[in-house]
Amino acid sequence: MPGNAKMPVMPSFFRLCSLLLLLVLSACNTLPDYPPAPAGYYRVQPGDTLYRIALRHRQSISNLVSWNQLQDPASINAGQLLRISPQASSSPAQPKAAASPPVKPAPNTPPRPAASAITLQWPATGRLIGKFNGSSNKGIDIAGTAGDPVRAAASGTVAYAGKGIRAYGNLLIIKHGNDYLTAYAHNQTLLVKEGQTVKAGQQIATLGRSGSTRDMLHFELRRQGKAIDPLSALPAQ
Repeated sequence: MPGNAKMPVMPSFFRLCSLLLLLVLSACNTLPDYPPAPAGYYRVQPGDTLYRIALRHRQSISNLVSWNQLQDPASINAGQLLRISPQASSSPAQPKAAASPPVKPAPNTPPRPAASAITLQWPATGRLIGKFNGSSNKGIDIAGTAGDPVRAAASGTVAYAGKGIRAYGNLLIIKHGNDYLTAYAHNQTLLVKEGQTVKAGQQIATLGRSGSTRDMLHFELRRQGKAIDPLSALPAQ
């Protein structure tokens, strides 16, 4: 019939569908809404590193490692709750990890190296006795003699120097720009301090067996906290 009032219904219907689709897409892109951190704590956000958190809150990495009993200072997860100030004797105990939202486990696949992004030089001279596998060994192991020089694999700033993690012994972590860290474990003596700038090839420690059963250097390379194979950035021997 002429003047049928049902004709405009279709455009309105399509507009409604478009709005609903936009709402669904917006909901899918929403970042996780973590609960606020209690006083004296910080909730780790996507892209955070322990080094940046320490700088932001005027603390040393050594303190954050100690206060939070971190087993691996180069690996923290979004949503994780970290103490950022010393605990007073009368203050309540640190909240249990169960209070934070569960972190989904990463797929069980070895990390892919980013070979062209950073170039390193060998931190020690010796036989390669352990290779990276992404799980039980997140770096490489280089045999040597106690007292041998350990050198910075690239220029950077010392982000951690200490022995707060027993399995690593005397440990150094050097920050290279915003994305990369190198770690040097089981040292006999540390020759540099946190905050110190070092150059590639500069001696930073002496090789030893602290936290190990033999004289060796355990060396790691991390990109945004994730371990990658150091051999991908080292020259062939």
